[in-house]
Amino acid sequence: MKIREGAAAILISTDGRLLLQLRDDLPEVSDPGKIGLFGGAREGDESFLDCVVREVQEETSIYLPPERLALIERYFGPDYWTAGGIRHGEIFVAYDVPIDQITVTEGTLKIIAFDEIEHIHDMLAPYAKHALDIFLRLARVS
Repeated sequence: MKIREGAAAILISTDGRLLLQLRDDLPEVSDPGKIGLFGGAREGDESFLDCVVREVQEETSIYLPPERLALIERYFGPDYWTAGGIRHGEIFVAYDVPIDQITVTEGTLKIIAFDEIEHIHDMLAPYAKHALDIFLRLARVS
C-alpha cells in the first residue's frame, strides 16, 4: 500500500484574504487546473512543519519561520489521488503574509476574500476544500 506524506498551508494576507495556488493545468500535476494550497510532499525524514516551511518558500519565495505556522489538522486516511493509497498529512495556517513579497514559482497566485469562497468551491482541489472547511469551522468556534 502506497502512503503519500505531505503538508500544506492556508496563507492569509495582511489584509485578511486567502492566498491560494491556481495549479498548472498539466497532466503530471496533481489536481491540474484546480485551486489548492501551497505545500507538497515530505522529503527524507523532515517533519511536516519543516516540509511546509520548505514548500511554501519554494512555491512563493517567502520564508515563513516555523513559529509563524500553526497546525490545524493531522490527517491519516484514504488518498483520493492514489487508488487504494493512504494519505498522511498536516495542514497549517499562517497569518499576515505580505502579498507584495510573493513570487509564485508553480502555478499562479489566486487571491480570494473569505466571502468569495462559495464562488470558487467547485474549482478547489479536494484537499483544499477539506482544509478550508476545517479552518472555517475552527474560525467560527473561536
